[in-house]
Amino acid sequence: MSRYVLAIDQGTTGTTIVILDQDLKVLSRRNKEFPQIYPKPGWVEHDPEDIWRSTLDTIKDALAESDIDSGQISAIGITNQRETTLLWDRETGKPVHNAIVWQCRRTSGICRELKAKGLEEKFRQRTGLVLDPYFSGTKLSWMLRENEDTRKRAHAGGLAFGTVDSFLVYRLTGGKVHVTDASNASRTLMMDLESLDWDPELLDILEVPGSVLPKVAGCSEIYGVTKGLDCLPDGIPIAGMAGDQQAALFGQACYSPGDAKCTFGTGAFVLMNTGGKPVLSTSGLLTTVAWKLDKEVNYALEGSTFIAGAAVQWLRDGLGLIKSAPDIEPLARKVKSSEGLVFVPAMVGLGAPFWKPEARGIIRGITRGTTAAHLARATLDGIALQVKDVLDAMEKDAGEKVRILKVDGGAAANDLLMQIQADVVNADISRPGMLETTAFGAAFLAGLATRVWASRDEIKAIWREERRFRPEMRQSEVDAMLKAWREALQMA
Repeated sequence: MSRYVLAIDQGTTGTTIVILDQDLKVLSRRNKEFPQIYPKPGWVEHDPEDIWRSTLDTIKDALAESDIDSGQISAIGITNQRETTLLWDRETGKPVHNAIVWQCRRTSGICRELKAKGLEEKFRQRTGLVLDPYFSGTKLSWMLRENEDTRKRAHAGGLAFGTVDSFLVYRLTGGKVHVTDASNASRTLMMDLESLDWDPELLDILEVPGSVLPKVAGCSEIYGVTKGLDCLPDGIPIAGMAGDQQAALFGQACYSPGDAKCTFGTGAFVLMNTGGKPVLSTSGLLTTVAWKLDKEVNYALEGSTFIAGAAVQWLRDGLGLIKSAPDIEPLARKVKSSEGLVFVPAMVGLGAPFWKPEARGIIRGITRGTTAAHLARATLDGIALQVKDVLDAMEKDAGEKVRILKVDGGAAANDLLMQIQADVVNADISRPGMLETTAFGAAFLAGLATRVWASRDEIKAIWREERRFRPEMRQSEVDAMLKAWREALQMA
């Protein structure tokens, strides 16, 4: 008898639900977008209720599309946009502020304060992270600083903090469970990488009371069961959790040290499995928990670029050059190259390995002959060249070259982008048959905890490559692209 797993992939621009069976057959996949909120330049928020409604509505849609009854779901796995910070009332579950999204730059001042006090190395050694507005700790600190009533309620134990995974579990269990997993906790600037628990000294520095924090659990265990939902029966175990990029690493079956993947979503995120010991970067990368399974902990090096698919969305929504995201490929194919046009998509700052929150996007090299096709091509080049910078830093830290980079995410369906990526990094690009590897990773973690799959070996045996892209561009052409890119970066 088949067993089914429901994966919730709660992303930056929308929520995706995937229902699959133990043979990885996808019975249903549905997505629902929700509004982005931009209160000020550089600020990004979500209404937590929009996140919750999109989750419930998409579960209903996915179940309606499948041929199974909701009672046949064996387990639920959750993966989520990381670092996005929520704070809600413990009794009512009502948010006290909009969620502050990982892209938001409002805490640049707090980060500068901490750096001025000489604290960056302390945070890096304890958490593997840099002091950047990207991470949850300074976002939570900002919420508590900005509102005296919120601060008092937090210190009195009346409020609960969480990243999106924690918020969803709280709501799915009817307010019974306040928990996060080690991979998401490792993105907060508040968890010690070695102990896998909240660090009291860092909490004091950030002025965050420990009473608001969730329990830190593993990535594959039963955290609680559904209760009081109109779309699912009570009692379904919620059994897997990981931040979206760690879930993608797991879903790509990157289970051995040296395995690497890049997820092309709103941003582009490169992770390399480094095994059971954290490797602190000297090249501007992050050290993060990949996953915790029972007592086994795997770590990863990570480099994140903040804008990838979001640059394509900007061409669509901001400039109106394309009607849908997939339209960028045929438009870009109208020209053989960008002909010297360079687009650095730093609309919300530069992430790894540069960490320049004040940087902004730049288009350089416009001529009278520049067309929409050139800009489309330069956009794909810019996405790939950002990933190239991250991989260069990763290879330096790891001491070895990445020969095969597994890819996933919506933009990985773009054949031209994948070919450009193979060309600029001079490595094979391996694309799986199913690009929803983030959701698959969450499903695998939940299924392992509930014995839908017996082991990672079983999962690895059914992972399949759909296509491989190999380098084709002449090195002289790559070198010219890199030279123009480096010059433009200095101006961003």
